[in-house]
Amino acid sequence: MPVYSMTGYASVQHHPGTTEGDAEPAVSEKRRLGLEIRSVNSRFLDLSFRLPDELRAAEPALRSLLTAQLRRGKVEVRAVLENSDGVDLPDLSPRLLQRLNMLQDGIRAWLPQAPLLSVADALRLCANSATPAEDWSAIVTPLAQQALDALRAARAREGERLAAMLRDRLAQLRALALQAQPLVPQLVQQQRQRFLERWQEAMAAVEGSVPPEAARERALTEATAFALRIDVAEELTRLSAHLDEIERLLDKGGEIGKRLEFLIQELHREANTLGSKSAALELTRISVDMKVLIEQMREQVQNIE
Repeated sequence: MPVYSMTGYASVQHHPGTTEGDAEPAVSEKRRLGLEIRSVNSRFLDLSFRLPDELRAAEPALRSLLTAQLRRGKVEVRAVLENSDGVDLPDLSPRLLQRLNMLQDGIRAWLPQAPLLSVADALRLCANSATPAEDWSAIVTPLAQQALDALRAARAREGERLAAMLRDRLAQLRALALQAQPLVPQLVQQQRQRFLERWQEAMAAVEGSVPPEAARERALTEATAFALRIDVAEELTRLSAHLDEIERLLDKGGEIGKRLEFLIQELHREANTLGSKSAALELTRISVDMKVLIEQMREQVQNIE
C-alpha cells in the first residue's frame, strides 16, 4: 500500500452532451459542471463545501463519499456551474422586465424605504425565472468519484516523494549512530588512563602514604563510574529500533502518519539523551546532527496521512 500525503489537488469537469446511454439528459445541454477538491495537512479529517444552491442537496452524498476514502486532512470541495459558451447572461424579455417593474412598484407602495432593484438584481431574477430546475444528482457523485480518484493519485505521488526523503534521513541517522558506537569505549579507556595517571601523581606527592593497590582500585572505581555515566549503548539500541520501525511502516504504507509522529518524538528523545551524556565534542556534534535530521523528518511526517 502506498504512503499518502495529505496535500493534493484535483479538478474534473462534466461537459454537455456526455450523458451515458441513450436516455434523455437530466440536465441542460448548455451548462457545464466543474468540480475541484484540494487538501492540506490536518490532525483530523476536516471537510468544507462550496456548492451552488442547485447542488446543496448533494452535500450529504459527497460527505459520505469523502469520509469513506479519506482519513486525515483539511479538504475543500468546490463546484461551479456555468454555461458552456461562457456567457451567463439571460435573455431579457420586455414582458418579464415589465412584470419586475410592476412588482417593484407594488412593494414600494407598501414599503417606501425599500431600495430599487439594481441591474444585477434584475439579471439574477430573470436568470432564475428562465432556468428550469435541473437534477444533477446522477452526475455529481460519479464526477466527485473521478475527482477523488485523481486526488488520491496526487496524494500518493506526493507521499512517495515524502517516503523517499524519510528513507534518506534514516540512512543518515544510521550512519551517525555507527560513528557514535566506537566513541564511548575510546572515551572510557582514555578516562581510565587519565585517572590512573592522576592517582600516580597523587601517590608521589604524599610519598607512599597510600598503598598502591588502594590507589589503583580507587582509580578503577572512578573510571567505572565515569563509564556508566557516559554509556549511550542503550540509547543507540533504542534509536536503531525506532529507525527499523519507521522503515517498516514506510514499507507497509497506508494510514501511518500518527505512528510516525510518535516515533519521531522518541527519536528526538534519544538524540537529546545522547547529547546530555556526551563527554566529547565529536559525540556532541553527532547528537546535534541527529536532531537536525529528526527535525527535518518531523516537518515532513506532519504531511503524511
